[in-house]
Amino acid sequence: MGGLEPAAAARQALIAAAAAVRVHAYAPYSGFRVGAAVLAEGGAVAAGANVENASYPVGICAEQAAVAAAVAAGHRRLQALAVVSGEDPPAAPCGACRQMLAEFGDPRIYLAVAGETEPREAYWLHELLPRAFGPADLERKR
Repeated sequence: MGGLEPAAAARQALIAAAAAVRVHAYAPYSGFRVGAAVLAEGGAVAAGANVENASYPVGICAEQAAVAAAVAAGHRRLQALAVVSGEDPPAAPCGACRQMLAEFGDPRIYLAVAGETEPREAYWLHELLPRAFGPADLERKR
């Protein structure tokens, strides 16, 4: 069920973009700074960092920020995501972010997670979110 794994150079570029944007994360409460970068069809890369808020539920994850940046740039199909958290082991996307990725990447999106910059783990979205609810589920009801 996996899609095409991005070439090594593309994976490294995504991790580098995620690491670069991570320094701009706004995490004054948790100190948990995360950067994410997505690869859209056609090769465009969009990045985002987590943004916390004193009203905790209002904050957004880096993955959501990266997806929003890609969508704002006109992209609708995502092929890969890199997340850099600085943690060991590296943090994988949360459940809400997995669902967000399913909307734009279907089960074949490639996910790479890294500590500082080294890719440590890689997954396919369907491994982390089996039987994801998506647009096709809504189409069946129409």
